[in-house]
Amino acid sequence: MRKRIGIFVIAYNAESTLTTLLERIPADIVAKVEEIFVFDDCSLDNTYEVGRSYSGGVAADKLTVHRNPVNLMYGGNQKRGYAYAIARGLDIVVLLHADGQYAPEVMGQLIEPLETGQAEMVMGSRMLEPGAARRGNMPLYKYVGNRILTTTQNWLLGTRFSEFHSGYRAYACHALRMIDFDQLTHSWHFDTQIIMEFLRRRYRIVEVPIPTYYGDEICHVNGLPYAYQCIKATSLFAWHNRWKPHFALRSSQPPTK
Repeated sequence: MRKRIGIFVIAYNAESTLTTLLERIPADIVAKVEEIFVFDDCSLDNTYEVGRSYSGGVAADKLTVHRNPVNLMYGGNQKRGYAYAIARGLDIVVLLHADGQYAPEVMGQLIEPLETGQAEMVMGSRMLEPGAARRGNMPLYKYVGNRILTTTQNWLLGTRFSEFHSGYRAYACHALRMIDFDQLTHSWHFDTQIIMEFLRRRYRIVEVPIPTYYGDEICHVNGLPYAYQCIKATSLFAWHNRWKPHFALRSSQPPTK
């Protein structure tokens, strides 16, 4: 049976990039998805208006645009989008950032393991292909920070992920229904927490390679507090869960053809 798929575009102050992002979603992906829904997190610019006025591309017929009445922050906005996907009865939801940092052109690679039942969560990784992140102009300090954080988190959890910190992901909605989102943060380390919630439930997590692109987008993440919160959350999770005999953390590899 064909899966019902939605693309969740998370947006904040993205008036200059949203239109281009929507036009980059491949036509074959637009044809197979049920809805493309933008959640503007009470932006200070015209992101909502730009989304509402979009009418020129193939995505227009499937586009809905929503605006949070108050700023829910990165994690809070994701919670609202996933609740919407679940309420719509979708089977798969893809998280896409409105700033254009993650390539819609490779979205099919994230969707496939979910369509074929190989995973409950797919993460796009900029680190699976050696050297790809730096060739894509990832700043050196971000690259080094990513590697240090990921190595530390893998050590704490006993996993072998190539990257914990990509925001390009796709989920099986039946798995999202099992997550108590009220217990998760509204802040940036939500992405780390949701990985651990999937590990706790022994859901299958697969990584696929994605290209890296760094342009003139504005980064809203404060690096040091983010790193501290990620390590703190991972350490607490490891302390409470790794010793349990029924708990097996998964390593992740790309799906085999």
